[in-house]
Amino acid sequence: MGEHVCPWWVGYLLASPIRRWMQNPDELIAPYITPGMMVLEPGPGMGFFTLPLARRVGSGRVVAVDIQPRMLQSLRRRAEKAGLEQRIETRLAQSDSLGIDDLNGKFDFVLAVAVVHEMPSSEVFFNQAAAALRPGGGLLLAEPSGHVKPPKFTEELEFARHAGLEEKDRPSLKRFLAACLEKRAV
Repeated sequence: MGEHVCPWWVGYLLASPIRRWMQNPDELIAPYITPGMMVLEPGPGMGFFTLPLARRVGSGRVVAVDIQPRMLQSLRRRAEKAGLEQRIETRLAQSDSLGIDDLNGKFDFVLAVAVVHEMPSSEVFFNQAAAALRPGGGLLLAEPSGHVKPPKFTEELEFARHAGLEEKDRPSLKRFLAACLEKRAV
């Protein structure tokens, strides 16, 4: 488990409508997600981004992976209530693995918002995320600037580069350090 894993009960605050006033999940994902995509979301919590992702992918699919069963249970309940359960697959990860090896090369996009700094190893995360992406697939890395300082963010980007992801853009996201990455074509 990572050093700063968010307690399960904080998930209620992170999924609250009040958070939408400060950070609109639809606006954040709109430039990256289109209908039919297969999207990986590590550390989805209770689904602040997952439900909007599921709406946007339409006939596509969102795979939400978390190490906390209670987060996934709440996410599934919220997805059912929203009528989106058919578009979302939840998986329980281990501290050292996302548990998605069976889906390597299948994802069009990985949304990693406020999660990589909680991973026990950024290097392992980026290796697994890069393996999960198809060539040309994208990854949005967004780390909260209150938790992750520029030197740590630079280190994460270096691990991403070594995993075969190249930086394409640095979007301006309020209260976040962010980078759009792309898996190099083979």
